[in-house]
Amino acid sequence: MTDRLRGRRAVAQRLRRLRSEPLCRDCKAKGIITAATVPDHIVPLTQGGGDDDNNIRCLCADCHQVRTAEQFGYRRRIEVNADGWPCA
Repeated sequence: MTDRLRGRRAVAQRLRRLRSEPLCRDCKAKGIITAATVPDHIVPLTQGGGDDDNNIRCLCADCHQVRTAEQFGYRRRIEVNADGWPCA
């Protein structure tokens, strides 16, 4: 696991990365123009990824949430009524 940057150094690095890649990489691949708001680790630090620039992609918040769910195996919870059928 890699040490995380904290404080001013972390904020400066985040701003630098977002300035260098201002559009969401995933949306851009789909032909959609969306501002990037989150520098995302391609290989998460918890899975042995580094904090260097070639392991970072800038994403919008929605795409970041989808990627994080994929990487860590999160699944969407479906609410179920008392009769056992999913809520509409």
